[in-house]
Amino acid sequence: MLNILLQDAQEGVELADGESVEKTLSIIELITSGGIAGQVIIAILFLLLIVAIYIYFERLFAVKAASKVDANFMNQIKDHVSNGKIDSAQVLCAQVNSPVSRLIGKGISRIGKPLADINTAIENAGRLEIYGLERNISILATISGAAPMIGFLGTVVGMILAIFELANAGGSIQMDVLAGGLYTAMTTTVAGLIVGIVAYMAYNHLVVRTDKVVYQMEANSLEFLDHLNEPT
Repeated sequence: MLNILLQDAQEGVELADGESVEKTLSIIELITSGGIAGQVIIAILFLLLIVAIYIYFERLFAVKAASKVDANFMNQIKDHVSNGKIDSAQVLCAQVNSPVSRLIGKGISRIGKPLADINTAIENAGRLEIYGLERNISILATISGAAPMIGFLGTVVGMILAIFELANAGGSIQMDVLAGGLYTAMTTTVAGLIVGIVAYMAYNHLVVRTDKVVYQMEANSLEFLDHLNEPT
């Protein structure tokens, strides 16, 4: 019985060796198999991916730098204002050079005017700071929506090419005839979804980080206004 099992196992190995080796397909081959139309669309998607990654890291470092505020900054500002050292407070704001310090500096420059005017000046400066923080972030939102649509455009183009090749083949269905169009359809769809997902996640992460900085600006501005409104 053992000899029979060993003989069957040996025959199974010989049968496996006689079978054709399974064909593998690299990413480069998968992209190039889609034809010129697929390569052009994937090239566009690749450029969009590079742009999305660049904007993400550029804005991430900018927002991260903007969120750094010394814990003693507001205490020093309030001490200078309470002691009438307005020039020292302005110098401190210029040295820190952050969105929060620029807002407080704008408020300090309006000291002596009605509190409503100071509040309006800070709000106007805050809008400019928020605009600067959100610069180019909208491009990520555009890429996250446009990339999948470009990928689906490649899907439609690939299916058109497949149907065209099938029509020229006289109605005989052969996979090698349809392969080029199907490769175009599938590769562009996958590439578009990948770029869209990356851009969408990058956009949401930057929005969350920016909102934290905006909250920080509002909290410090309110603390500054409350200090000015305190009875002397």
